[in-house]
Amino acid sequence: MESPEAVDQQGVRSVQRALGILGLLTDDRPIVSVRDIVEATGLAKTTVLRLVSTLEHNGLLWATTNGYMAGPGLWRWAHLARKSWELPPETQTGMRELATRQRETVNLYVARDIYRVCVAQQESPQPLRHVVRVGDELPMWAGASSKVLLRDASPGLLERIAKGSPHGPGHAGVMREWIDAAAVAGYGESHGEREAGLSAVAAPVLGRSGGVVAALALSGPSIRFTPDRVAEFADDLKTMARQMSERGFDRPFGTPA
Repeated sequence: MESPEAVDQQGVRSVQRALGILGLLTDDRPIVSVRDIVEATGLAKTTVLRLVSTLEHNGLLWATTNGYMAGPGLWRWAHLARKSWELPPETQTGMRELATRQRETVNLYVARDIYRVCVAQQESPQPLRHVVRVGDELPMWAGASSKVLLRDASPGLLERIAKGSPHGPGHAGVMREWIDAAAVAGYGESHGEREAGLSAVAAPVLGRSGGVVAALALSGPSIRFTPDRVAEFADDLKTMARQMSERGFDRPFGTPA
């Protein structure tokens, strides 16, 4: 007889596998076949069929002649997510205007443990631009947004982030220097730290308690992020971030309690 711990681990593994299957669905690949799933996950076909059947039974997948697509059961979750995370109209308008004015992509990030998550975006109008998808998780060991999001981070959190970076545990000290410099300047900037040729500038959005709850950023090709432009970006971002903070950002994506 299996121990409760073994049963629990098996259940967690099954959930992770099911989420992994759903994660294979993207804008570029809206339908996946059983063969696609087997090849992508390395799971046995019998295991994949069992997981797919469970997901289909719960409405999370929908069978088609070519494979499986996102099921209608996800609409309920999508509605809840949109209700919780959709930005107020004035903030959406401000981000659109900022992207138009500065001609670079505008992103809004929040921290989730050792990652930063993009929760809103307005793309640059220029053909050569930087774009991440809403919902994407990026590492916190580099980037302008990380430098402002981690302003109040504990040494333990910085150590965990640094441990998973390409630079190793010693990177925690470098991160602390970056974070402190961003706190003094009122904004963070990065140039090729995570991806060569990519730059960003970010300003902190504060909650009612004064803590950093989000990072508003402009990002694009490094060749366009000259010192003069960085200064201009920083001023614009700080102004908009301050306005967002003044409107109240402890619960930024819903009606305040």
